[in-house]
Amino acid sequence: MKLWLTDIAELHGLRSTLQVLRGNDLSNFPSIKEAWICIENERIVDYGSMQDWDQQNLDNSKVVSIKGSMVLPCWCDSHTHLVFAGSREQEMIYKIKGMGYAEIAAKGGGILSSARAVEESSEVALFEAAQIRLKKIIGWGTGAVEIKSGYGLSLENELKMLRVIQRLKNNSPIPIKATFLGAHAYPLAYRERKLAYIDLIVHEMIPAVAHEHLADYVDVFCEEGFFSLSDTRRIVEAALKFGMKPRLHVNQLTSSGGLQLAVELGAISADHLEMMTEEDISCIASSSTIATLLPTAAFFLRAPYPPARKLIEAGAAVAIASDFNPGSSPNGNMQHVVNMSCIQMKMTPEEAFQAATFQGACAMELQHEVGSIAKGKLANIIITKPIPSLAYIPYSFGENHIQDVVIRGRFLSEE
Repeated sequence: MKLWLTDIAELHGLRSTLQVLRGNDLSNFPSIKEAWICIENERIVDYGSMQDWDQQNLDNSKVVSIKGSMVLPCWCDSHTHLVFAGSREQEMIYKIKGMGYAEIAAKGGGILSSARAVEESSEVALFEAAQIRLKKIIGWGTGAVEIKSGYGLSLENELKMLRVIQRLKNNSPIPIKATFLGAHAYPLAYRERKLAYIDLIVHEMIPAVAHEHLADYVDVFCEEGFFSLSDTRRIVEAALKFGMKPRLHVNQLTSSGGLQLAVELGAISADHLEMMTEEDISCIASSSTIATLLPTAAFFLRAPYPPARKLIEAGAAVAIASDFNPGSSPNGNMQHVVNMSCIQMKMTPEEAFQAATFQGACAMELQHEVGSIAKGKLANIIITKPIPSLAYIPYSFGENHIQDVVIRGRFLSEE
């Protein structure tokens, strides 16, 4: 049966090309006012203006008028840590009281706190908790997502996390990409034996992950005090031999060469980028690596926001993502990411929506399936409540502007 959505106030995000966008092209979020869209067999088959709608060919069809509402492609969230156990709100209180990262870690907080919680959780419990979060973000309009490991920090527990992600993939209505992030932090047992932990990642973790086909990508927290440039190169080169492409945490705390290494290694994306020099901006702008910015993490940590305006004006390919995780961005709502991208990073609404949809799809290499309104793509779309303009969504930042979400041609409200 065909599903026709008619009387759409404005149909946004029309794009059939698959090339990642740069510069002025990022502000072009094509639309049709007073539009319709036709869906069949989970995919978009056609769309157009209501003036051209042929009402004579409605056999075996369901027609739904959504007068006053806008339609846009679902969010494509290309950086999350969706699989975790427990929460870390106590650390927020520590930060309010002025404690730094080292003090919090000394109290048992930080990434190692999440690692302990994962170790103590069964695979079943991790899956059930993650499935609830996944359902929640889909309800907020996310139609594709990347999920990292990184709270395992041992062979057994990294595999446990990745198996959970694999189960989510197999049971999810939306596309999911999996990233192996064993190099997220050093476990306590390896604090004085860092080379031994790198050896464990390279010689045991990566081959085991590859053997079970559990990861599409490899990630490393390349930062002073975490994993060095040489560590990162070694891990990525080992993973590349097994077909895992790099997407790297860089330039979150310092500008110390991580961005340049990401570009040299052909990373699909370089993520965070709070600390950027003019040289860094020029480097990524002249590369194929996508700059994935995470404004809600900067907000939560009271860190500088990534220089989105400079990156766009330099010609970099920019995406935005939620960084949903229990420690620095406990929020997977991409509406808030768009809000902060406009208000705090000075992106125009069109740039932010493009960065949260098509550009995010490119950062997951899923632009052939999702990220824009195009014939043949999955019918993963957002239906807004009646609003005066697209800019009203980031402007009225305290409201939920989503009326319904359609995933693979099915209304979530009818599930």
